[in-house]
Amino acid sequence: MNGKAGKASASRDGAGIPAASAARTRGRPRSPEADTAILAATRALLAERGWVDLTIAEVASRAGVAKTTLYRRWPGKADLVVDAMAELFSHLEVVDRGSMVQDALATVGQYVELLQLPETQAALLALASEADRDPSLRAKVRGQVIDPQRRLVYEAWERACARGEVDGETDVDLVFDMICGTLVHRILIKGEPVDEGYLTRFVTVLLAGLAQLRISGGV
Repeated sequence: MNGKAGKASASRDGAGIPAASAARTRGRPRSPEADTAILAATRALLAERGWVDLTIAEVASRAGVAKTTLYRRWPGKADLVVDAMAELFSHLEVVDRGSMVQDALATVGQYVELLQLPETQAALLALASEADRDPSLRAKVRGQVIDPQRRLVYEAWERACARGEVDGETDVDLVFDMICGTLVHRILIKGEPVDEGYLTRFVTVLLAGLAQLRISGGV
């Protein structure tokens, strides 16, 4: 190899792309701290101003980043809000209190707390409307927000099965729809709170109904 060839080879990366060009292509790595600040600012502004008055510029200002930082990561407001909600709901977990009833009260109680937050209500109502016209957004909401919640119900059911409290023949998707449908309707549509008394009645009726269906072979 002659000197010129050596210099040319040294200026390229392993893929044969000039090193300077490769660096520009890769770009600056994402900052987890910036992402956290952006998603937190999005939720705070949703709580304060609602969906209509939420702007990318104000989110950037609240998070202390440039607008271009947001636009590089999220193509629009809806995508940003989906990620903000997904991060919030990612804190949900199945609580183990030793029995199906107590597990359900504690776990569903966490879900109720999140649904009653102003930012959650503003986001979910707006996303439902936006997703009605945008199938790709609907798929993103389902994949990032709804399906992780559904997996929690499956996890709780598997735990109850392992304790011998239920069998494995139940339609768990139906259980999930009953929980979410009831609570979203009451909190987001009717605008009524879910207090401890309502939650206890709801869980009691839900589990009693499931027990009756299992006895009759209907689930």
